Amino acid sequence: MGAFFAVLAVGFCGVFAASASPASTGGLGYWTAQHDGTVRAFGDAHVLGSMGGAPLTEPVVAMAAMPTHQGYWLVARDGGIFSFGDARFFGSMGGKHLVQAIVGIASTATGRGYWMVARDGGIFSFGDAHFFGSMGGRPLKLGIVGMAATPSGHGYWMVASDGGIFSFGDARFYGSTGAIHLNSEMYGMAATPSGNGYWMVARDGGIFTYGDAGFYGSPAGAPRWSAIMSMAATRSGHGYWMIGRDDTVWSYGDAGSGVSRGQRPAGGIYYGSPFIAIVTA
Repeated sequence: MGAFFAVLAVGFCGVFAASASPASTGGLGYWTAQHDGTVRAFGDAHVLGSMGGAPLTEPVVAMAAMPTHQGYWLVARDGGIFSFGDARFFGSMGGKHLVQAIVGIASTATGRGYWMVARDGGIFSFGDAHFFGSMGGRPLKLGIVGMAATPSGHGYWMVASDGGIFSFGDARFYGSTGAIHLNSEMYGMAATPSGNGYWMVARDGGIFTYGDAGFYGSPAGAPRWSAIMSMAATRSGHGYWMIGRDDTVWSYGDAGSGVSRGQRPAGGIYYGSPFIAIVTA
């Protein structure tokens, strides 16, 4: 997990924590986050800080890594931002009125800014993140559940729970499941390193690939207590991880091949704070 020391620079829901050791060395690891703000590290990743055990106004709902892989942000449902490692605090929606809750966050290409997206498709830009458009105030069949930025930082995608994709800036539309019957709702997406494709993941583990995104396997039919909450692509784009709410992690392609049951007891059900995000370190 890695030892760390915290240097607090708190500013309107912003927390900075400097690590005593590198966050990651070769991209062979990942961070996970829970609703209560707890962050865990696996592989060659190190924990740089966490909100676990700290009082939160609203639960953490998403996580984004710095392009340097030496820091990360957590975002709460009310738009509060918590920054660790070399991830800086550029502003938040904490304490401000939101029409609907925040559901996702993405870093700019420089790491000097970020976007947040709300369930109604509203986009909130901070630092060097530019506003390229949103679905806020426009009719949506179903709510937004996540977002991903293009590698250039000049665009982004949003995904709705029915698999509908909304593209802005230089983000191209490569396809969606918006008009297709799904066995389970979508819960997240990830862009390929080239920006010429993306994956979407459903709650039951189904993977949907578009553009140059490759299919490397899926746990389709995952039990409800292991419902998929998030996915992350490897740095090469030739594999991905998925995490269930009970900390079960599925690995495919060059992410490895296997299933980690995390903290769930063998044959038992995990009753702790749900795991809500996994990001590449």
